[in-house]
Amino acid sequence: MSAGIPYGEKAVRTVLVYLVILVLLRWGGKRDLAQLNTFDLVVMLLLANVVQNAIIGPDNSVAGAAFGAAVLLVVNALLVRVASLSSRFGRLLEGSPVVLARDGQWLPSAVKRSGLSRADLDVAVKRQGGDDVSETTAVSLEPGGSLLVSLREGDQAADKNDVAALRAEIAALRQQLAHLGPGSGSAGGPN
Repeated sequence: MSAGIPYGEKAVRTVLVYLVILVLLRWGGKRDLAQLNTFDLVVMLLLANVVQNAIIGPDNSVAGAAFGAAVLLVVNALLVRVASLSSRFGRLLEGSPVVLARDGQWLPSAVKRSGLSRADLDVAVKRQGGDDVSETTAVSLEPGGSLLVSLREGDQAADKNDVAALRAEIAALRQQLAHLGPGSGSAGGPN
């Protein structure tokens, strides 16, 4: 249960390592967050192991680990709140959206800078309801690493309003057929 190093030093070390990792991930780009592949996962796992000793030092105690975890959570919660209150600070921490496609065409320089493959981007378009980039008005890599696909009007998937409109039309057709009555329709028509 002995901490091994003073708690004040542990808190300072934790905050410094948190900030260094934050800067490195921000500098490394949003691609790591958008499409975490096997290589990125290995880097993240090793990164956690590499910085462990910088945070806790020679301390292997439960109390020291709990304290370090608490400091990480508090610092993260504070930065997230400050970023949500200040759009300027939020953009500094997270960046701004990057447009990867516009009017149905990939923007090659933006795609290249993002570090994402065209194949991954094509899959993202398909996951969000499109057949290919030609059906989009825009595709952007958001600050949190998600890909936002905006489909053209006619290429969007049906929503609840569309289904409700179809149901209303079907109900109206049923009423018209009911008013016609049996035998008043053409031969072979619905009864």
